Amino acid sequence: MQKVVSSRRADATPHAASLIEGLRDIGYSLETAISDVIDNSITAGARRIRIVTETFAEEPHIAILDDGSGMTEEELIAAMRPGSRNPLASRDEPDLGRFGLGMKSASFSQCRRLTVVSRRDGNTSAAVWDLDDVAEHNEWAVQLPDDISQIPEADKLGEIGTLVLWEKIDRLSGGFVHNATKRAEVINQRIAETERHLRLVFHRFMEDAKPVSISLNGRRLPPLDPFARKNPATIADPEERLSLIRGDVEIQSFTLPHHKQMGKVDWEDIAGPEGHLKSQGFYLYRGRRLILHGTWFGLCRQSELTKLSRVRIDIPNSMDADWKIDVKKSSAQLPPIVRDRLKKVIERIQDGSKRTYRKRGQKLVDHERLPMWHRIQSEGQIRYRPNVEHPAFADFAESLAPDLRRGFFNCIALVGASLPIETLHADMAGTAEDIVPDRVDEDTLAQAVQATLSVLLGARKDMKEIMSLMKDVDPFRSAWDDTQRIIATTLDEKEQQ
Repeated sequence: MQKVVSSRRADATPHAASLIEGLRDIGYSLETAISDVIDNSITAGARRIRIVTETFAEEPHIAILDDGSGMTEEELIAAMRPGSRNPLASRDEPDLGRFGLGMKSASFSQCRRLTVVSRRDGNTSAAVWDLDDVAEHNEWAVQLPDDISQIPEADKLGEIGTLVLWEKIDRLSGGFVHNATKRAEVINQRIAETERHLRLVFHRFMEDAKPVSISLNGRRLPPLDPFARKNPATIADPEERLSLIRGDVEIQSFTLPHHKQMGKVDWEDIAGPEGHLKSQGFYLYRGRRLILHGTWFGLCRQSELTKLSRVRIDIPNSMDADWKIDVKKSSAQLPPIVRDRLKKVIERIQDGSKRTYRKRGQKLVDHERLPMWHRIQSEGQIRYRPNVEHPAFADFAESLAPDLRRGFFNCIALVGASLPIETLHADMAGTAEDIVPDRVDEDTLAQAVQATLSVLLGARKDMKEIMSLMKDVDPFRSAWDDTQRIIATTLDEKEQQ
């Protein structure tokens, strides 16, 4: 029989002023805070979401408006309550919420005054959290204004929908409280940095048949697909499905095109500010909303050869606890059962990226293509050595006296032995696509073209094969128009002789 232990109870209600200030420091950035508010708009069925900023005013503000289902006053008050939803409770499939803290903690992280105006069935409701008011009264009480005419941006609200307004945006001022120009510059820079985040996080909603439109100060943001699925050179593996107790995990790997198969603007856009090296890896989506990206979850290292590999992982909101999704919906942990599956998949998804680079690199070492360099691999080491048998070298050497010929080949050997390995490694680990062959002048190119053409014609290669061989190696590849012109001129001169 269980022994009954008597006890007393004491009120441990948190001090409103202290706790609400603590909610400001959960760790939101501006982009994750705005994303959290947009989550609510999408959950409410919004098709049009507008972000409006006023940064030069004496009291700057940021507003997010949507045309979602809106809320009654009772629902609005509930939505303004911190912890309005139990994270353990079941949610509808399209619900992007998590703890019922998002809108409040996200907003408090950026401002001291949060106003929400919502309209449904012709009725308009408004509620305000003002942290200075909470500090003064130490009460968990929102203000309910009867007149919304003085609320900034409220006139932009449609017949149905919700406005989330941030005022007293002290966390975005950059310390320039009394310098309106400097303060506006800081806020605008932060807003600009947020733009790419929104294009990436919500790209699947923006790509729907009935797309969600997200605009910033009247300019519609285009979706940013991290897998470049519209590029015909992108390689998409078949989708896999892992059925678990709380739902299905969907996995699909992609190999991005080589940078020469994409426009420079698209290549840099899809790479982001940290580049492709940091953008490779898993892209975790919860309810089609991007949670985390650019990580291999410790299963392998980020490398130059695998930087084209990206893997989409889709999970339902019923698996939040398994993945340890945080309040900000910006971090997660890989469950052991999924880790085991991804270990088996990861080699395959890396191979596609490696093949893309190695296929191009193979042309460098193919002896049929008259490379300027030989790749020599032995005893676990790789060396690159100038190919002294290349026609450009061999033809010139033949014109030299024996004593000068020896000095010429010594110079070529010194060039090979002085290859700046460390510098090349550092550059390749950063932005390999920025490394390009050096340009050669007309005389140098003409000498190389004529020597190579002579050797290939002597080997009885037809012109179609000669053109194909030369087009695949530098310096001809990077100066192909000039190379074709020199070939044509050389052939004309041969015919006239």
